Amino acid sequence: MDLEVSPALTIPASELRWRFSRSSGPGGQHINTSDSRVELSWNIGASAALSDGQRLTLVTRLGKRLIAGVITLSASERRSQLRNREEALSKLADLLAEALAPEAPHRRATKPTRGSQRRRLAAKEQRAATKRQRRRPSAE
Repeated sequence: MDLEVSPALTIPASELRWRFSRSSGPGGQHINTSDSRVELSWNIGASAALSDGQRLTLVTRLGKRLIAGVITLSASERRSQLRNREEALSKLADLLAEALAPEAPHRRATKPTRGSQRRRLAAKEQRAATKRQRRRPSAE
């Protein structure tokens, strides 16, 4: 089953590599006999589904998570292997979609307006006056 990340990117199932192992956690006696933990690997460097621009973006943004150009995700949250496979596919699709998303525009730094500064100081003075009135009268 191919993984559709976005309308511009669909990863063929033949490029995805699966590994299965025994998962820790709940499951009783059944957990000792089933390989429900899933590891999903995808080679970004050798993928035919990516354009050169997409490949460069992914390698740049996911560089710390890559080992020899391969991204690996694991899923062991569910008890069944099928659900863990779906979870791993979902994680990979979300990760790639986030990495390929265009960068948000940089925030332009602004100063507070004179009016907002005046209002802030007035509120601060009012609060100080309230607290001053709560004090015990001094014995002078």
